[in-house]
Amino acid sequence: MNYQTPTLRRALAADYAIGLMPGGARRRFEQLLLDDAALRGELAQWQESLASLTQALPEQPVPDRVWHGITARIDPQVLHVPEQRPFWNWLRVMAAICTLAVVVFLSVLYNRDEPRYSATLLTADAQPALKVEAHENYLNVEPLTLAAVTPEQSLELWAIPADGKPISLGVIPAGGKGRVALSDAQRALIGKPIALAVSLEPKGGSPTGQPTGPVLYQGALAAL
Repeated sequence: MNYQTPTLRRALAADYAIGLMPGGARRRFEQLLLDDAALRGELAQWQESLASLTQALPEQPVPDRVWHGITARIDPQVLHVPEQRPFWNWLRVMAAICTLAVVVFLSVLYNRDEPRYSATLLTADAQPALKVEAHENYLNVEPLTLAAVTPEQSLELWAIPADGKPISLGVIPAGGKGRVALSDAQRALIGKPIALAVSLEPKGGSPTGQPTGPVLYQGALAAL
């Protein structure tokens, strides 16, 4: 390394004066200083320049605004929340009550409308033909494999109580799917052990109040 290069000599002297020179390089640089007066002068200039940085600085008073800023950051902050008006509180309470009332009403309505009894009516050869679900005020019927019915005929649904005398529950909607409304007397029958049967009748149902045509489907009504 050519230690006679001015730029290198100046950089080495600065590193030595500042204390950035590694141990091995520092020892080599100190050997150079023993025989190089110009290099010692370069180092002396750097040391003199750096010495001014170590002088004590005069005290300066801290402005009040600085202390106030520091105090504001240290002290607990107080949140200024506007006071809520009683009117808005009342509206929130009323809205919550109304929401709860609607939820309770819908829950009760839904539970009341759930089917309570069910029956799957079978054909003479034990094939599923009609599904019947008994709700509180009506029967919901759904066809499975119904036989074809002419426009001049109707399917009528019967309850068969323990005494064996059929009681009409109404005519099944055309196509076999829909609701059959229940009277109070019919509703009372649903809660008892009964069987259900479907007969083929003239359009509009049996004219006698008893089955007049063949019984096509039957099955027991069971509680869910």
